[in-house]
Amino acid sequence: VKDIDQHAVTKAVAVFLKKTGKLKVPDQMDIVKTAKFKELAPYDPDWFYVRCASILRHLYHRSPAGVGSITKIYGGRKRNGVHPSHFCRAADGAARKALQALRKLSSIGQRDLDRIANQIVFKQRD
Repeated sequence: VKDIDQHAVTKAVAVFLKKTGKLKVPDQMDIVKTAKFKELAPYDPDWFYVRCASILRHLYHRSPAGVGSITKIYGGRKRNGVHPSHFCRAADGAARKALQALRKLSSIGQRDLDRIANQIVFKQRD
């Protein structure tokens, strides 16, 4: 997982999470914003699967991560009009719901991520 393009891994894991149906998406996730510095909710209807896949990849690299560190990872620049921009953390509700849906990265989850990464490598070779 560490040697492959992170976008390819995230897309493949998001498709895997959606296809298996083990991940429960909360009801309000279609109208929620991902951060307070965003103006609109995400356009992609499957953004929650992509966010969970990205969090899984982060947990694969540095395992014990909480809501605070996840909001720091997905934070960004808040524009303050004529005043200078500042860093702002992402919404903790979306991060909390994603972590609750994923719980903890178990050995089965690590094995699934390794298997998906191997499939990506074999597709790139062909």
